Amino acid sequence: MYVVRSEWEDHYAEGRGFQPLSAAERELLARRVPAPEGGGRALDAGCGRGGLSLFLASVGYEVDAVDFAGTALTRARDEHGDVPGVRWLGLDLERDDWAELRETGYDLVALRLVVPFFRDRARILHALGERLRPGGQLLIVTPTAGSVPAEKRGIALDEDEISLIASGWERCAREDLDGLAVLTLRGPCHGATRAVERRLPPAGPAMSAACAVVTDAAGRVLLGSSRRGHLELPGGKTDGAESFEAAAVRELCEETGIVAGVEDAHVVAVLADDSRGVPRLTAVVRITAWSGELTHPEPEKFADWQWYDPHMLSCLGDVFAPTAHALATVWPGTVPGLPPVHRYLVENAQPPVAGEPAEAVRRRRHMAGKVTDGGWARSARVREALCTVPRHRFAPETSLQAAYDDDLALVTRRDGTGRATSSVSAAWLQADMIEGLELAPGACVWEAGSGGYNAELLAHVSGPGGRIVSSDIDGEVVHRARRFLAEAGSGRVTVVHGDAADGVPAHLVPRGGFDAVMITYGCRDVAPAWRELLADGGRLVLPLDIRGYTRAITLQRDGDVLTARKFTHCGFVAAQGTLAHTGLDVDLLDGALRLTCEDGPVDGADAIEEALRGPRSETATGVSMGHSVYFGSLHLYAATTLPGFCRLAVPDGREASCVAITSGAEAPALAAGGSLAYLTHVRTRQSEIPEERRYEWFVHAFGDQGEALAERLAETVRSWDRYVRGDGGASEYPSLTVHPADTPDELLPDGDVVSLPHCRLVARWPGRVPAEVGEVTGGSSASR
Repeated sequence: MYVVRSEWEDHYAEGRGFQPLSAAERELLARRVPAPEGGGRALDAGCGRGGLSLFLASVGYEVDAVDFAGTALTRARDEHGDVPGVRWLGLDLERDDWAELRETGYDLVALRLVVPFFRDRARILHALGERLRPGGQLLIVTPTAGSVPAEKRGIALDEDEISLIASGWERCAREDLDGLAVLTLRGPCHGATRAVERRLPPAGPAMSAACAVVTDAAGRVLLGSSRRGHLELPGGKTDGAESFEAAAVRELCEETGIVAGVEDAHVVAVLADDSRGVPRLTAVVRITAWSGELTHPEPEKFADWQWYDPHMLSCLGDVFAPTAHALATVWPGTVPGLPPVHRYLVENAQPPVAGEPAEAVRRRRHMAGKVTDGGWARSARVREALCTVPRHRFAPETSLQAAYDDDLALVTRRDGTGRATSSVSAAWLQADMIEGLELAPGACVWEAGSGGYNAELLAHVSGPGGRIVSSDIDGEVVHRARRFLAEAGSGRVTVVHGDAADGVPAHLVPRGGFDAVMITYGCRDVAPAWRELLADGGRLVLPLDIRGYTRAITLQRDGDVLTARKFTHCGFVAAQGTLAHTGLDVDLLDGALRLTCEDGPVDGADAIEEALRGPRSETATGVSMGHSVYFGSLHLYAATTLPGFCRLAVPDGREASCVAITSGAEAPALAAGGSLAYLTHVRTRQSEIPEERRYEWFVHAFGDQGEALAERLAETVRSWDRYVRGDGGASEYPSLTVHPADTPDELLPDGDVVSLPHCRLVARWPGRVPAEVGEVTGGSSASR
């Protein structure tokens, strides 16, 4: 059995081939894996001289034919280079970046006579399964162990290995042909990780053990396939008075041949549980450096050892319970649904552990380039941070493709209802908010709402002299951030547990206050601590939800006043703790509609419901717009200038025929005296070309006062169009200041006032003269 590339290169260079495709095999494949109607795309992984690739092309596939042996591809091109529909690619699937494979996926991934040769078989098959399009299938053709002589056992799979490959797939079909097993696999390739115990309980009244968590140069973790039928980390019982660290490195060497020093072994947690009534202590030991080659010295205990990507850890099948808990300790969030365990975290000075695949580097640079091209990363230090900080290591449960999607927020924690409570924000938005802080080298920054990645971006931008304090109200998020920063951080971030509305411990606040404060969750108020702990002239960036419309606003402190410098349209997970907000929602028409008022109970809710069953009036505003035109400031304008403002929504999955609002959407509205008016738009010019379509704003109204409400809302739209409407830039937003909650009216500047429990916002819109403005709160307006 060949084990290195050079042996395969010599094999094909000498003119030899491999078992050719027989007529019976062709007939079977034509029946089992026909091309989709209209053609499909196939990946022939380990194509050799291209026999299978040519067959797949002949039945209607476009084929990417991949092999790591250059001599095989040279022969394939020489013999079949003129065959249309086949692309020959030199690629080592186990070691190379898969950049040349198609991101759009494949209808068929074929592996003929190659699976037994993969060292990390589970990882490769998992990754290939992720490349399948919906409805696609994985084809495996392999010799069976019983059909080959003993000296060729390495080119075949036994029944246990075949069963392991098939597990986790929704459908598996098998046919046997002349000593070959032909498998076609469909459906999800992700069987959930299950924590299991060994069949026999441990001997003795109690036991203590250590497990070694070791990763390779690509950041993959080492797991062994136990002969007991589950996966395990290297590890075992402590020997006498042996330390946990010493036990971990001893077991690592005995089981895998890998050598590590005790100085490179760090206990990160001790787990306490029981195994069938026997108390058990397990130390989770992180190995930060090692040497030697991975071998297989104990074949009677382990079938093999393989390296696994962290994002695979949720779908491993059966895993020894202490191993599952250890993986979830080092990489929180990767192994959900585990049984209870007492986890005692150990604070130590674990050094960061290097290691990432080439694909991560490529995708990170691509992400940084897209964020830069979009104008979000405007400074060299922010661009460098995006190119340097490994985003995927702060969201290890996600694939590299998802982690480095510049427009994707990665949800990392949900509450019992499924609502997102923590996430890694989209990269473009993180860059834009950090740019708003205008950090100088050596800056001290407080980040509220942790996770690790954004804090490490801040640390990189601030440089070696900087310091970041990151706080979160959720203890699990704090643990997660600390672990990931220990694994991949600079050492310049301190993570603390607490409600950010109360500030941070005094000993962490620099003299004179933080140079900048960044809030990374949606707020409907501005806590006094955020201003008080900010240095005068410093900047606060926060996603401020103003009556239902969120903008990331850059504010600069001048004494007790915060002045807005920049607005960015965005969305964030909601605040928890002191600043958590529960909107005053009223369900109408048996939940088909939802009316939300931020300032108090809806006036005449029962009468509004009755009005919705009656006639609807329609008022044209005369204000039109084209396709894909930004109008976000209109909603904010209405929300800050109209007393009685509220929002009318159709919840997801519901329909309400009485309103022109789609399921899952909402509209600005006014409610008063048992009547209701809401804003919508109507297409006024049809065209096959989107850019030629036109829309006009209309107001629909119900109830006796509906027409009067509609005219107020329509006039607001006209005023916005006349004075505010622009190109979606800064000119569309008001001059906004934030004042302490106890600021009396006479000390506020002219403008529309939104009073909140902890502050008072004053918005000064173009065209709004002092006589018009007033306080928008509690559903009433008082002119000043």
